[in-house]
Amino acid sequence: MLRLRPYKPCDAETIVSWCDNEYTFHLWGGNLFGQYPITADDMNSKYLELNGDCKELDNFYPMTFFDEEGIKGHLIMRYINGDDTILRFGWVILDPKERGKGIGKEMIRLALEYAFEILRVSSVTIGVFENNMPAHNCYLAAGFRKSGLIEDSYHEICGETWKIIELEISKGEYELKKGLYD
Repeated sequence: MLRLRPYKPCDAETIVSWCDNEYTFHLWGGNLFGQYPITADDMNSKYLELNGDCKELDNFYPMTFFDEEGIKGHLIMRYINGDDTILRFGWVILDPKERGKGIGKEMIRLALEYAFEILRVSSVTIGVFENNMPAHNCYLAAGFRKSGLIEDSYHEICGETWKIIELEISKGEYELKKGLYD
């Protein structure tokens, strides 16, 4: 059974090991983590010393997903522009050995449950690269839809232009979808 807990510095070694090539590294963090490869120390510095690049001190919530066998996935949560009613998921990554088993959808379900039932936000947004169809399909299956809050954007990565598709889910949409999770 998958569970969710706050990120710990000891998680970094496992999480960065999943970025075993530059393409995966950029699908995970775009250009926000700097240059490939990164180390556990780089990740911990970004999270613990730089507050995930968030200006507000209490606005960066890295989370780890695990079961009895160990860490399975990771993502971060942060509020958008200081608005504590809209939460943004980002830096979502899954152990490559767990892909295709429904673990990603379960991670997103747990994160949405935390967002709507613990943090009591009204909506959650997430961006996904257009060339990351498995993640895009996972988010749609979890109830996300094309966003009206944030426009899609383009980023230069590895000499290519990558489009970020913006998705969102409202609390009402989550509650309708929640019955399908149970």
